[in-house]
Amino acid sequence: MSSDVLTAGPSASLRGRQRYLPVMVTAGLLVAMFTVGGLRYEAFASGQVVLNVFIDNAFLLVVAVGMTFVILTGGIDLSVGAVVALSTMVTATLMTDHGWSPLAVVPLVLLIGSALGLVMGCMIHYFDIQPFIVTLAGMFLARGLCYVIGTDSISITEEGYTAVAQTQIALPGEMYVSVSVVIALAVVLVAAYMLHYTRLGRNVYAIGGSEQSALLMGLPVARTKIAVYTISGFCSALGGVLFSLYTLSGYGLNALGMELDAIAAVVIGGTLLTGGSGYLLGTVLGVLVLGLIQTIISFEGTLSSWWTKIFIGLLLFVFILLQRLISARRS
Repeated sequence: MSSDVLTAGPSASLRGRQRYLPVMVTAGLLVAMFTVGGLRYEAFASGQVVLNVFIDNAFLLVVAVGMTFVILTGGIDLSVGAVVALSTMVTATLMTDHGWSPLAVVPLVLLIGSALGLVMGCMIHYFDIQPFIVTLAGMFLARGLCYVIGTDSISITEEGYTAVAQTQIALPGEMYVSVSVVIALAVVLVAAYMLHYTRLGRNVYAIGGSEQSALLMGLPVARTKIAVYTISGFCSALGGVLFSLYTLSGYGLNALGMELDAIAAVVIGGTLLTGGSGYLLGTVLGVLVLGLIQTIISFEGTLSSWWTKIFIGLLLFVFILLQRLISARRS
């Protein structure tokens, strides 16, 4: 047996471990933050605190799932926050001002978000325009449509919708979650299955690794890229529905900067910005890290909420450097 064969196994195993390293670092950071919080603050180390992080960030988790698909292909979607705001405005306007049923409004909102993502995906691929420019235009379009609908906050008073928003699903130990958390976790499970057990998922990773190689292998690059941005649009619209359940209102200034939070969660979760490597579990952990930072700051009481952005920025620097080091070792 040649020495090349003997060394192939260990080197492949090392590359496999390196692939999981960012996710393991994020998980370790989450455990460390929770441990420090539990030692420093009374009543912090409880299951309900973790569940509250999920409750407060269910909409961000859904948006980050869509962003994960996009970033895995090496793209970016700056429109997600504006689509969330547009979804809340459409939901609130149709139900409050026009008396529509939620059963009609929610599918319409999801269709609008998916259609916008589909259009952006087509423009990115067929016109060979940078995703940054196309999704920036989509952001301005969606945010502008919010102000066309209305400039004031619109409260949602529809009885069935408010009942769903206020429903608490009981768990053992006198803990609970909201309906939004159940929906968000269902989205994560479906998305994880799509990424790891379907042809679409394999194509997403292949395009992120090298779009030119994917073309040479005969993979459906056009269909996959369009599907990815459509999924992101759908997740943004669904995130908007969950945001409206969380706030019971629609407002054109909702979700300002949420696209940056979603990107931060995906990167902190270990997905490479250049595409081709990453896991949805990492995205979930990234969202939890962002939520736990906010929780620690609120428990501290003396810190401004702007410290959340400072800590997120520092973490992004660390994880971008970590990604660079891992990529350098692989090459």
